[in-house]
Amino acid sequence: MGYGAYSTSDRTIRASTKGYATKSVDEIFESKNMNNAMNPHNVKMRESRDSKEHPNSLAIVLALDVTGSMGSIPHHLVKKGLPDIMDGIIKKGIKDPQVLFLGIGDHECDTSPLQVSQFESSDDLLDKWLTDIYLEGGGGGNYGESYMLAWYFASKHTSTDCFEKRKQKGFLFTIGDEPVLKSIPKANLSKIMGDGQFERMDASTLLDMARKTYNVYHIHVKEGSNGPKQEVMDGWKQLMGDNLIIAEKHMEISNIIIETIKKNSTIKPGVANESGKEDIIL
Repeated sequence: MGYGAYSTSDRTIRASTKGYATKSVDEIFESKNMNNAMNPHNVKMRESRDSKEHPNSLAIVLALDVTGSMGSIPHHLVKKGLPDIMDGIIKKGIKDPQVLFLGIGDHECDTSPLQVSQFESSDDLLDKWLTDIYLEGGGGGNYGESYMLAWYFASKHTSTDCFEKRKQKGFLFTIGDEPVLKSIPKANLSKIMGDGQFERMDASTLLDMARKTYNVYHIHVKEGSNGPKQEVMDGWKQLMGDNLIIAEKHMEISNIIIETIKKNSTIKPGVANESGKEDIIL
């Protein structure tokens, strides 16, 4: 996947037509259950591939907490955040970003603890997948969410040309306000993914797996009931180290993502080759 181009002007027109700026969360995210196309069960692979249109694809995974108060994050992305991210990344010289959305819930409590889109580049398809996310609004009293499912899915169920062809890691951002649950049993993985190939998996192990092919970050948002708690941030700091990023407000997320990718991408400004196209220096 990943065909088509991102047009800021087309996106602006569509956003105006659909009333993204004024509609509420419930008016935009109308799904009352998980979209079948986003069900991860028996999904073999989501692919980020090079093409004539996008010769230097860069895989970016945005894993959004869709429990409780975190519905404000996808709402912000629809209204303003996503076009800011895409426009900002492209203007920084990363011409071929391909974004995959994950919806993250709680595997111990929710009916849809993981939702998966496809890698896309075009503004219309990115909007489609983003607004198709089911905001379950669940979670539980177990003091954590299943952010580790993003690491599992990225490591076992994505295939990217940026890494396989160029040894350039993609970017994976989990975003939310809760701690990560410490582990996930085989039975839960089998129910969610249809895999069943592992026993209980620790979050730290899954993080290490994802880090083999992705630059992995967590953006902790200091909103919601647990967002301001120091013990939550300390737990993430112990797990993520310098790859923990604190956002005081969810409106900061777009700029954080842009600047993090700019700072850590191995894509550098190229030199025009004989065909007139730029080479990418890795």
